[in-house]
Amino acid sequence: MVNKLKFIDLFAGIGGFRIALESQGAECVFSSEWDKYAQITYKENFGEIPAGDITKINETDIPEHDILCGGFPCQAFSISGKRRGFNDTRGTLFFDIARIAKYHKPKVLFLENVKNLTKHYNGNTLKIILRTLEEIGYDVYYNVLTASHYGVPQARERIYIIGFRRDLGITNFAFPKPNYKKIYVRDILEQKDNMQEYIINRTDLKFWDRHETPSLKPIQIGQINKGGQGERIYSINGHAITLSAYGGGVAGKTGAYLVDGKIRRLSPRECARVQGFPEWFKIPVTKFEAYKQFGNSVSIPVIGTIFNQIKNALNFNKSTITMTSDIGREYDYTIQKKFINA
Repeated sequence: MVNKLKFIDLFAGIGGFRIALESQGAECVFSSEWDKYAQITYKENFGEIPAGDITKINETDIPEHDILCGGFPCQAFSISGKRRGFNDTRGTLFFDIARIAKYHKPKVLFLENVKNLTKHYNGNTLKIILRTLEEIGYDVYYNVLTASHYGVPQARERIYIIGFRRDLGITNFAFPKPNYKKIYVRDILEQKDNMQEYIINRTDLKFWDRHETPSLKPIQIGQINKGGQGERIYSINGHAITLSAYGGGVAGKTGAYLVDGKIRRLSPRECARVQGFPEWFKIPVTKFEAYKQFGNSVSIPVIGTIFNQIKNALNFNKSTITMTSDIGREYDYTIQKKFINA
């Protein structure tokens, strides 16, 4: 068995990676996040302010660690096709991941990004990322996973990139199989008498009571014909739309849902639950900032499930890697709900 794993939390946001890894016994030894409002939320929940802009932090000032975690922003690299590896990434935030990994040589790189990374810059961005990680000594695996397949009530697709330091000899890593746990928007709704501030009052909203039809097809709002997720009403009997940090429309960041005969947005606490954040997680910022922060965050149950698989690979390093279908009660909303609504 490996000793207690130490990790760093880059592009930390509000600490989704940290919650997932710490809940399984790992120790965070460094975090970095430049957004001042995300820093407020991070400090409120973890008792420390993350270091700021990672581009201004020398790799020698970062503690030794076993795992480098990061949900890094995606940028087009300025050079493509010249196969200069590490140098191709200069000027991008991924370069900071690469330089830190090159210096510290952690056992594992655990990265997350939007699904579009697979197509970004005609696929060249992902190619350069993979080639760079291989160049600095890692065997790399990646896959696009859908959060709703791993106990999250949200249709969120993200690419996950896992790198094992080559000398570890881990050449058979497999991403965890979906558990298809049945959890829906209705399971994470707040049970409050007054949710008036989240209700959308629009005279042009035309809809039918979704409880009268088995269809989960979203309803168009009014005469709007843009087709965006913000201009539709979704069923609480299905999965939530992908939370967004940006976007306009009637309910662009959270989606609009028909709840008890009224159309409303999700509350910040409901957004937290949609991403798998535990009930103890504090939300000290405005609704606007909270929506942005949860839209930018990772889906904690997915991160936790992948991390369990990483630990299995490190511990056993054999051809058959133990699968885990659930990462525990912390993410079981049917159990939590008994206490939430008491």
